[in-house]
Amino acid sequence: MHPNILVVRLSSLGDVVLTTPVYRNLKSHWPQCRISVLVKPQYVSLLQGHPCIDEVLPFRNLWGAARAIKDRRFTHLLDLHANLRSLLLGWISNIPNISRYRKDALARRLFVTWRRPNPALAKHTLERYLESLHAWGVPAAIRDLDLNDYRARPLAGSAPRRILIIQTAFLGDATLTVPLAREVKKLLPTARLSVLCRPDTADVFRSCGWADEVLLDDKRGKDGGPIGVFRLARELRDSDFDLALIPHRSLRSAVLAWWADIPRRVGFSSSAGRFLMSQTVPFTWTMHDLDRNLALLLPLRTDGPLTDDPSIYLRAANEGRRASVAARPKDALRKDSSRLVGVHPGSIWPTKRWPAQRFAALIRRLSQDAGARILLVGGGADRSLASEIIRKSGVEVLDWTGTTTLTDLIALMRDLDLFITNDSGPMHIAAASGVPTLALFGPTTRELGFFPYGRGHRVLEANLSCRPCSLHGGKTCPEGHFLCMRLITVDQAYRAAVEMLERSSKRPRDVAASSA
Repeated sequence: MHPNILVVRLSSLGDVVLTTPVYRNLKSHWPQCRISVLVKPQYVSLLQGHPCIDEVLPFRNLWGAARAIKDRRFTHLLDLHANLRSLLLGWISNIPNISRYRKDALARRLFVTWRRPNPALAKHTLERYLESLHAWGVPAAIRDLDLNDYRARPLAGSAPRRILIIQTAFLGDATLTVPLAREVKKLLPTARLSVLCRPDTADVFRSCGWADEVLLDDKRGKDGGPIGVFRLARELRDSDFDLALIPHRSLRSAVLAWWADIPRRVGFSSSAGRFLMSQTVPFTWTMHDLDRNLALLLPLRTDGPLTDDPSIYLRAANEGRRASVAARPKDALRKDSSRLVGVHPGSIWPTKRWPAQRFAALIRRLSQDAGARILLVGGGADRSLASEIIRKSGVEVLDWTGTTTLTDLIALMRDLDLFITNDSGPMHIAAASGVPTLALFGPTTRELGFFPYGRGHRVLEANLSCRPCSLHGGKTCPEGHFLCMRLITVDQAYRAAVEMLERSSKRPRDVAASSA
């Protein structure tokens, strides 16, 4: 007899989203099993259509749920809620095989009320869900969230003709929004797509080739403040947009779309302006930010996956720019047989910067011991940092700091064999261009969803209970020790870089060009 499994999760949207790898593991272990999921009525549509779920049951009251459970004669109950209500359901239904996840509710309550830390809280909810499978001997081999498991209410009205993507955050956020633009053009090839972004990230969207129009939001200048927002909204209103996709979760972005009279506004359930959205989609920190952005297309999708391989999605604006940029490193260092390693040591957040002396030591070893050519990149504000690193390294380094536009940087990436960087915008540009990327993470963590996306990349980080201390980093270490960066050694970075260079020597030289 094949297992007939009931999964219970009666909590919030985010908690329900995190359950989806559980179903894949159950089906992988028991291909012929039947899986039913009991959730609150408002989340039924989210799980309907999941390839591993046979039935989604709405929970309206305890006794109605108990009757529905008894009628279906379940053999297994997986309680992912673990409160009094779900305990009563298990007792009333008399299901023989029951497994519950460990909530550690007391530890959580003590932390919230008295700020008492507890090692139990370091374990992510998804990990707790997967551990509950062990009682049945089900291995937790699948741990990633899959965007294509989710569904959303279809977008009302006719197919949109004029679409606006609003992304006015930093360079990394803008770069991770490019796949959203690409998939919009795949789903709706005849629609006109505009992107509203900051002036300093405009080249990312101009270079990608999928935006029909790039509009600027100078929110640090003329478009700042309520008057500036109202003026910009009035200009957008003249463009007659009929759909806004809003990956930026700020209240300002939601207000802008609302004041612009865009009738359909799709944003995240965690947005500060979610009450101004006509429709929201789930947001979870355990999914990469690129995939989170693609989730905004769920109301537009009918069938099939949103994308096959979104990991490589940037290309230079024109081949002429690429040719001139690609020639510069070879002319400058005249070592055509060497591997070319790009290094970005800067960040607008001081706590995200690996110490300058360690970058210098790493560059020296890569140059002298591994025979690599080193190319430093960064903005104008990074010039003094680059000069310090070059001076301390004592080796020949090509310094392009402050001399490279975003379009140049995107074009340059195709000729790099490795990119070494702090958690930063250029990290995403490198990964999106198919360049093996070695990232050094301090105050931020992979779990926030902003790590280099795709295969062949690595993140070096220290295992500390104080991480992450913030979403973006900060000016100073809250604990005063800066161990998150200091514990990443030059030896670790060098070994990782050499291993990645060895793998890089086997990859096609122009993988990004072939994928664009």
